[in-house]
Amino acid sequence: MSGIYIHIPFCKTKCTYCDFFSKVDFKEKSRLLNAMLLEIEQRKNYLPDNEISTVYFGGGTPSTLSPNEIKLLLDAIKRYFHLSANAEITLEANPDDLSFEYLESIKKTGINRLSIGIQSFDDKQLKFINRRHNANDAIESIENAKFAGFENISIDLIYGLPFQTFESWEKQLEKAFELDIQHISAYGLTYEKNTPLWKQLQQGKVTAADDEIMVKMYELLIKECSENDFEQYEISNFAKKEFRSRHNSSYWQQIPYLGIGPSAHSYDGNSRQWNVASINNYCNSIEENKIYFEKEDLSENDKYNDYIMVRLRTKEGIDLNFVKNNFNKKALEFLMKNAKKYIDRKFLIEKNDFLSLSQSGILISNQIISDLMQV
Repeated sequence: MSGIYIHIPFCKTKCTYCDFFSKVDFKEKSRLLNAMLLEIEQRKNYLPDNEISTVYFGGGTPSTLSPNEIKLLLDAIKRYFHLSANAEITLEANPDDLSFEYLESIKKTGINRLSIGIQSFDDKQLKFINRRHNANDAIESIENAKFAGFENISIDLIYGLPFQTFESWEKQLEKAFELDIQHISAYGLTYEKNTPLWKQLQQGKVTAADDEIMVKMYELLIKECSENDFEQYEISNFAKKEFRSRHNSSYWQQIPYLGIGPSAHSYDGNSRQWNVASINNYCNSIEENKIYFEKEDLSENDKYNDYIMVRLRTKEGIDLNFVKNNFNKKALEFLMKNAKKYIDRKFLIEKNDFLSLSQSGILISNQIISDLMQV
C-alpha cells in the first residue's frame, strides 16, 4: 500500500518562522486545482502499488479549501487509484478555519483525521509568530471537531518560542492533555534562514532559547506525554494507542508515496522527484504537458543513508536484518563499527536485532545519524 500527499500552498497570512512554499495570493487557486486534477490523472501509474492507504492534505493551509474542492481532489484519487475502505485521510488545518459547519461538511467528504496547527495556547506567543488564531480559537476548534464527530485529532505545538518559559510550556502541555486529543507533534523552534523570524534574530530583536532550556522543555514533553499515555513513536511525535499517524509512519518505513502539487515530493522506491516550487510554472507545465519536476535516481548508498536517517528517528529504530539483507555486506559492518561508541556510552540500544536511540541519544540524534551515514 502507498500514500498520496497533496500540497495546498495557500495561506491567508504567513507565519514568521515558516519556510515552506506558500502564497498569500489566492487568485490562481482555481487554475491550480485544475492542474492538480490533471497531475493526479497523469501520474496514475507512478506508484508500484495502486492501493492507497493514506491521503494527506498538507501545506500551506489546506483548510483554505472548500468542502467541494476537497471532494473534487478525493474523487480524482478514487477515479485513478484504489483508495482503501479504511484509508486514513488527514487534513492540516488552522484553528480559525474550523467552524462546526465546515468540520461537519469536510467529514462528509471522507476526511477522518485532523492535524490542527495550534502551535501555542498563549495569545502573546501566537501574536508574535503571526498566527491568525488566539488561544480561545484553538480550544474551540478542537471542541468543534469532537462535536462534529472527529475521533482522530492531532495538534502541532512549538517549544522554545520567544517569551516562552519552562513554566508556560508546562501549562501548554497541561492544556493539550485536558482537551482529549489523540496525537501531538511537537517541535523545537528553528530559525530558518531568510524567514522574518530569522531576520529578527539577526537584528537582535529576539533571542533564541539556549540549549539547556530547549533540552529541559523536550524532556518535560517526553515525561508529560508518557504520564498521559502518549507513546513516543518518533522523535517529535506522540500518540495514544492505535493513533500513530499512518501517513507519516509510511515515510519512516520508506513506503512509496506520490506528491501532488507545487513543491510536492514523491518516492517510488528507486528514485525521488520533486515538483517545481512555483504555482505559475507548475500550472503552465501541467497544461502544456511539459516536465514540471526534477528527479534523482538513488544509488545503494543513497538508499542506505535514507534508511538510517528516517528509521533512527523512530521508536523501533534500525532493523539490522533489513540492513544485512537489503544492502551490501560492508553496509552492516560500517554501521556497527560506527555505532559501537554510541552503544558503549548508552546513546544507542542494541536489542533483538534492532538499533534504537536511548532518551539521552535522542538529544544528540543529529550527530549520531550523521556518523552512521555513508559518505
